[in-house]
Amino acid sequence: MASRGRALSLVALCLLLELALQGAAEHLVPAVFVFGDSMVDVGNNNFIEKCDIGCQANYPPFGIDYLNHKPTGRFSNGYNMADQLAQLLQFDESPPPFLSLSNESLSTRMSTGINFASGGSGLLDVTGNGPVCTQVFSMTEQVRSFRSLARMWGSLVRSSGRKDRTAADLVSESLIFISVGSNDLFEYADYITKANISSSNRNDTEYLQGLIASYTSYIKALYAAGATKFGVLSPSLVGCCPLQRALAKEFNVSDQSGCLGVANNLSQQLYPMIASMLQDLSLELPDMSYSLGDAIGMAGFVFKNTSNPHLTFDHACCGSGDFGENVCNSSAPMCQNRSSFFFWDRFHPTDAVSAITANELFQGPAGRFVHPINVHQLVAP
Repeated sequence: MASRGRALSLVALCLLLELALQGAAEHLVPAVFVFGDSMVDVGNNNFIEKCDIGCQANYPPFGIDYLNHKPTGRFSNGYNMADQLAQLLQFDESPPPFLSLSNESLSTRMSTGINFASGGSGLLDVTGNGPVCTQVFSMTEQVRSFRSLARMWGSLVRSSGRKDRTAADLVSESLIFISVGSNDLFEYADYITKANISSSNRNDTEYLQGLIASYTSYIKALYAAGATKFGVLSPSLVGCCPLQRALAKEFNVSDQSGCLGVANNLSQQLYPMIASMLQDLSLELPDMSYSLGDAIGMAGFVFKNTSNPHLTFDHACCGSGDFGENVCNSSAPMCQNRSSFFFWDRFHPTDAVSAITANELFQGPAGRFVHPINVHQLVAP
């Protein structure tokens, strides 16, 4: 009976895979796989037992503009960037969080995508796994889990007897979307600001080179698992988020825009390093292609050139304090017109702003805020 049960399970899995492959034709890519931090987390942190509540978003008013006004673990008032980019690729929303899936459903979910992102995580394994979040699903674990599933999925496809398309084909045609690095910069900038460590007594370049070394290893590991299409979003002007503005004011180190200049300087140094890394890897790895989103350029354009005088970008919609930098929860003050705010809470954009970013990534003109091509061009047959 046990042998018969396993055989029936395999048949059921193969049928599900067949249906998924047939349905994928309406999407612009077979699947989307998301990696990174809270900008694109859709609920993985809900399932981490030791994750501090400060790195979770599964309570009101998070999700107030999501379906049925329901908090899901998205660090947003509604959909986040992973959802909005997936929608532009003709999916309903982001694929589900990896940690929410049962062992039985993991292999079949690979056919349309999985979201591995975890709020608080960074390029370094130590990022997030400390006093702020206690425990996160690190990039190392995210990539390792994807590689393990890719191998398992390959075995399932071979078992199904399909000859026209292999698992490697499907992975190589899917989009890998990565948004990571901000938390590394947050933690480093917080440390040197609070400890008053001058530029002559630290080595920012060495720190950033360490981030790039980690980033390179993740891209290569994903490529080794069959991925070839990479959509990457750089960290934005992290020093301008409400919590960093508050830190700059507290230590009297605000720049002319009221932001934490040392944090923004780190972002501005990191972006060209990411661009160079991706260009080098595309020359080194056959068939690898990428689209890099310049989040610094996008944010700077909004901050400096907004035509809407009512857009608020120095204060969070949800939260108390001078900048709305305190925790966003059901007892915190909240704005009514969320679309007129750049920041939803002390770190994250509103769904209106992240939708603009997703649209720019997907179909913005190459050379403005996306390089060398946009995501639509990246995934074109």
